[in-house]
Amino acid sequence: MRVLITGATGLVGQAIVSLFHENGIDVNYLTTSRSKIETQSNYQGFFWNPSTSEIAPDCFDGVSTVINLAGASVAKRWTSSYKKAILNSRIDSLRTLKSALSKREHQVEHLISASAIGLYKDSLTKFHEEEDFEKGENFLADVVQQWEAAADELGVLGLEVTKIRIGVVLAEGGGALEKIKDPIQKYIGAPLGSGKQWQSWIHISDLARLFHFVMENRLEGVFNAVSPNPVNNKELTECIATQLEKPLVLPNVPGFVLKLMLGEMATIVLGSQLVSSKKILSTGFQFRYAQLKPAIADLL
Repeated sequence: MRVLITGATGLVGQAIVSLFHENGIDVNYLTTSRSKIETQSNYQGFFWNPSTSEIAPDCFDGVSTVINLAGASVAKRWTSSYKKAILNSRIDSLRTLKSALSKREHQVEHLISASAIGLYKDSLTKFHEEEDFEKGENFLADVVQQWEAAADELGVLGLEVTKIRIGVVLAEGGGALEKIKDPIQKYIGAPLGSGKQWQSWIHISDLARLFHFVMENRLEGVFNAVSPNPVNNKELTECIATQLEKPLVLPNVPGFVLKLMLGEMATIVLGSQLVSSKKILSTGFQFRYAQLKPAIADLL
């Protein structure tokens, strides 16, 4: 079996590639850097440039599933130009895939595209499910809405389309965990804002397994990729500090300070999304890390 992955060299992509190789699944991947192209029997790189719709046509050879993870990081300063990059990188990637597939014979039957729980409205009480939610009124929610619409457009080619709304990814050596861990280790860690905002999190190994499960079972539609037990920001920060055996000596970082420091990007750390994993659980998927404490212990 062979799959094509965009964003394969990123944090989530690397975890998925590793799991797929463990399961005997070969990977083609697309990269915008020719220096990152490798040629192995089970890991073959191809060049593409979504901003100009350029893509190596033979990247689809032997591929039955495309996993789309491409998109500029949202964890950089949101200047006007960078906000355009966040949106365009996601939309252009999917449009390039659609255009290329529409122009050639192929065996692709299934698109699994990353999405994000940033779609959901900021709330301390609303429990968001895939089909029962309130959309946020901010930049991230607008991006996710357009991102998912672009993925759905590949359905007109006859592909089954699945969208995975990813929560806060906890991983060793990168992502949200690294950003929380570093100040704690330097004795300057503290909960952010009120500390009451919900963090619907997922261990990176569970996230990779979820993508694999969706592919193997040909699940179609939209699924939340979050553990069954979300926590608030205060609980997450305290759990990490306990595992590191470091005290939290500073008071909460006020929300207005974060907004001054980060601008509109403060939405990422102050937003509260309480998200359900009931739908993916109903398909038979089981989380290995359903509780925060064992997840943090494993990663740290």
